[in-house]
Amino acid sequence: MQVFLKDTTFFDLDAPELEAFNAKYVRSSMAPTEKAVALYYGVRDDIAYNPYTFSPDQETFKASHCVQQAQSYCVPKAILMVALARLNGIPARLGLADVKNHLSSPALLEWLRTDEFVMHGYAELYLENQWVKATPAFDARLCKKMGVKPLEFNGKDDSIFHEFNGEGEKAMEYLRDHGQFDDVPYEKIVVTVAQAYPHLIEKFMGQKGRSLEADLGS
Repeated sequence: MQVFLKDTTFFDLDAPELEAFNAKYVRSSMAPTEKAVALYYGVRDDIAYNPYTFSPDQETFKASHCVQQAQSYCVPKAILMVALARLNGIPARLGLADVKNHLSSPALLEWLRTDEFVMHGYAELYLENQWVKATPAFDARLCKKMGVKPLEFNGKDDSIFHEFNGEGEKAMEYLRDHGQFDDVPYEKIVVTVAQAYPHLIEKFMGQKGRSLEADLGS
């Protein structure tokens, strides 16, 4: 399990930003599962979900950068979750998958020209002798705007997707799993995104000022 506890360029466990974020949610008296659950809700709701923040800059894939920006998309938020788990001695790894009909806005779908989102990120944590999936991507505020319940996590069961929206319509479907990784496969992610959205690759790299919440209006 040591490979799933290590500090890396992306899982930068010694960054002061991670220590400060961790201290907001974790007490030393907590059991590992309690810590994982508390951190999940911290990452889910304190880091706003914004797909327009994607950038190929390697720095943006660091856990500490995600904390600094206070907004990001699924991959950096999953990276942050993995890093925080490791900081607390919980083995953790990054999972990647392609999904269809992702929670989105009409403007974002029109921009992408597809409802398929490649390289959707989630975290896997080793708790109570088993691997469990956690997806702290969509914050509660955004979910309320979209009419869906935010994903819950109890540290025992997988929490990976919004299967239905508030009207009972299917909201998200996993198409293909790229597997789990002990470190961030940076080049694989960037190349896959560039191949999936070639018409956008320059525009996609840092849509400053845009957000999914703004797409949805008040």
